[in-house]
Amino acid sequence: MSDIIQVQNVYKSYWRDSIEIPVLHNITLNIEHGEFLALMGPSGSGKTTLLNLISGIDKPSKGELLINGTDISKLGESALAKWRSSNIGFVFQFYNLIPVLTAYENVELPLLLTKLSKAERRQHVETALNIVGLSDRMDHYPKQLSGGQEQRVAIARAIVTDPIILVADEPTGDLDKNSAGEILVLMERLNKEFNKTILMVTHDPHAASKAHIVRHLEKGDLIQETV
Repeated sequence: MSDIIQVQNVYKSYWRDSIEIPVLHNITLNIEHGEFLALMGPSGSGKTTLLNLISGIDKPSKGELLINGTDISKLGESALAKWRSSNIGFVFQFYNLIPVLTAYENVELPLLLTKLSKAERRQHVETALNIVGLSDRMDHYPKQLSGGQEQRVAIARAIVTDPIILVADEPTGDLDKNSAGEILVLMERLNKEFNKTILMVTHDPHAASKAHIVRHLEKGDLIQETV
């Protein structure tokens, strides 16, 4: 398998007034296509920052980010937005569903920016909701769903554009044990059955155990690898 994610000597800092605050120090990380990688580390270690860099939400201060052959660190904002919409699926801790939209409408949102017809959008949405096991809940609003169901809707929204990479930031962090287990099973299925490359930030060793590779960040440094 070839590397779909190549993080080369990436450094990231932020400025507060005239003070530079380093967050990541010369990170190098290669992830093969179809891998499931968990990123662990204490709060403030730079996990979410690295996730945001790889997914094109933020840009590095130095270094290269080659994602599926494209150096996204060199893209302008509009090109980067277009690249994100077709290559990356996002799953967040708190679902980020829009409460006034049904499950179907929430999942359809990313497709409204595409050239797909209404009929094509419906086919994509129904397929995504079927994959996460919520075909019978498509007309429900978020408040009518459990936390686990809301997260499954959020995952359906993340995969509806058929992205090559899924990035998940603490996807089980707001769920009870049973719901968290269901989400992890779903993530494993997306990886194995649909060959999605998954990069997951988590504090939970049980969640991390579902990944093929676990990498640890501490104070902005990538410190070890376990298989």
